[in-house]
Amino acid sequence: MTCVVDASIAVKWVIPEELSDRADRLRAGYDEMLAPDLLLTEVANALWKKTARREILPVEADGAFALVVESGIDLRPTAPLLARAMQFARRLNHPVYDCVYLALAERERASFITADRRLLRRVSARRLRLPVVDLRSL
Repeated sequence: MTCVVDASIAVKWVIPEELSDRADRLRAGYDEMLAPDLLLTEVANALWKKTARREILPVEADGAFALVVESGIDLRPTAPLLARAMQFARRLNHPVYDCVYLALAERERASFITADRRLLRRVSARRLRLPVVDLRSL
């Protein structure tokens, strides 16, 4: 089985936080994990925020980022996904950068797994014909 994961999942793999145990189990349950290459930018930003809030040290952020890069996620180019992501963004009234993951999941006919509650609320309100899974449910 194939799934698309976002930065909310990838960060949980490398920094202990709520639901990290479920994110770890997720890795064992899928043959292939995909993400747009945007994931690396979002993970880097999340790790920067954690250093700015003094939750982790810069050296920990650097190590965590390296682990995500080496995690085996199959990264796909973001650019071809943007037109569809903009359509999702307008429909959901939600930022394009999150909708890129939806566009990839749709294109690859894969489940999209996230811990992003705001995105999950938007998707559930619009009933997309796309399997979107809340990490909390796994």
